[in-house]
Amino acid sequence: MPRAGLTPAVVAEEAARLSDEEGFDSLSLAAVAKRLGVATPSLYKHVDGLRGLRREVALLGANGIGEEVQRATVGRAGPEALRATADAYRRYAHAHPGRYVALQQLPVLAGAGAEPATDPVRVLAAVLSGFGIAENQAVHAIRALRSALHGFVDLETRGGFGLPEDVDQSYALLVEGFVRAFQEWPATSPGTGAVPEDTRRG
Repeated sequence: MPRAGLTPAVVAEEAARLSDEEGFDSLSLAAVAKRLGVATPSLYKHVDGLRGLRREVALLGANGIGEEVQRATVGRAGPEALRATADAYRRYAHAHPGRYVALQQLPVLAGAGAEPATDPVRVLAAVLSGFGIAENQAVHAIRALRSALHGFVDLETRGGFGLPEDVDQSYALLVEGFVRAFQEWPATSPGTGAVPEDTRRG
């Protein structure tokens, strides 16, 4: 007899909490079942095995960080929106480390057919639209920003910054670098044959 009130959403939320507390890599059906007070086979009524459970946690992570950024950027545009985005991104990664790790694996876990309700890539695209970046350059800009933010946050959460200088200041400088970069983002990809105006002058 399944526990009253047990639903796919309840199972996914408990798995996400467990991932945040103990790490996404340690997530297991047995551990979630124990937290919920049910036998492990009971979970198969609500989730498609361990891979399905991991996929649901990844989707929760993608929705969560997308919503966090959306809230942070309401009424903001351009540089102000980018700074708010970066702060929200880092804040979510610190508050939900397991979900954050999970969402990095979403393309593999979910495949092309499943999209989060709040797609963080689309949220970033909306933020970058305030810089007037051409549509054919948006993906490149988003990849550059995500790579930088993720790289910083990943190093930070793994204890990779051992020097005494203020980490918050380092992050702020990183973000300001992207503010300037996006204000001068090229209209075409490097190697397409187009020459930026500045280089034409000499």
